[in-house]
Amino acid sequence: MIAWRVAAHGEPADVMSVEEVPVPEPGPGEVLVRNRAVAVNFPDVLLARGMYQERPPLPFTPGIELCGEVAALGPGVDGGVDGIAVGQRVVATAIGVMAEYAVVPATSVHPAPESLDDAAAAAFLIAYQTAWFGLHQRARLQSGETLLVHAAAGGVGTAACQLGAAAGANVVGIVGDKAKTPVAETAGASRVLLRGDDWIGAVKAEGGADVVFDPVGGKAFAGSTKVIAFEGRIVVVGFASGEVPPVRADHALVKNYSVLGLHWALYQRKRPDLVAEAHAALTRLAADGAVRPVVSETVPFEDAAAAVQRLADGNTTGRLVVAVGE
Repeated sequence: MIAWRVAAHGEPADVMSVEEVPVPEPGPGEVLVRNRAVAVNFPDVLLARGMYQERPPLPFTPGIELCGEVAALGPGVDGGVDGIAVGQRVVATAIGVMAEYAVVPATSVHPAPESLDDAAAAAFLIAYQTAWFGLHQRARLQSGETLLVHAAAGGVGTAACQLGAAAGANVVGIVGDKAKTPVAETAGASRVLLRGDDWIGAVKAEGGADVVFDPVGGKAFAGSTKVIAFEGRIVVVGFASGEVPPVRADHALVKNYSVLGLHWALYQRKRPDLVAEAHAALTRLAADGAVRPVVSETVPFEDAAAAVQRLADGNTTGRLVVAVGE
């Protein structure tokens, strides 16, 4: 089969290349999937740079999220008990899926929502699970609260906007430039502010934010501590800015706010039951039209490295998806 490989750490466009490798065999508790589409995620950038929290040994195959068909079940995977059938269209996540076939843990496999095509389904699992657990499991977002979403035109940002709007929150989005404003608005932000403007003053003038969803870090986090309301919750999702900000315990004390970390993959390892429940709820929202991944572009398999580099450079809105096969 054909797979993208990373042989040295660096910028994605420099270190990703296509190679022919054997089709993997599923081991105990694993599933072999014939891929239809693979979504591009920021962890792909960090994996290429050697900066992700997991560092697979070189050379490795990048890609962490897919939509495809189950090709084979490994030992110990009971299709009847585990609800996975050969030929079934599924979504799944694991490091190493930017290829024609991928082996993934059976616990990471879920039915692909029927309401979504392959590209949208490939971009559904991680972003919406991250937004769901951030907003509902960690922050306990309530209807009528104000939700501030950083990078609101990005993949996980648009998911957070859609889920916040679906929950009845007043969604305020922060974006990097005016061209991204319509994307955030379409995703459910009732107000969109530019990162380069005085968004802090604008949010404070409206009473602050009850919940902040922050995949950016750096100055975005520092600004969030200035606008967070009484008993507000800042959900730390990632550091797309490249800067990990300090958390001031004294400031959290005097303003009565909480800083909540979210590493969604831990739920997949420690509480797969909650992940399955969230997937069912999200699938229902997708069927109702309340949520849908914002796929800005689907690119051919041979353009995957360029797509990952575009994400690294911050030149994207919504999601980029790599088409696999015919």
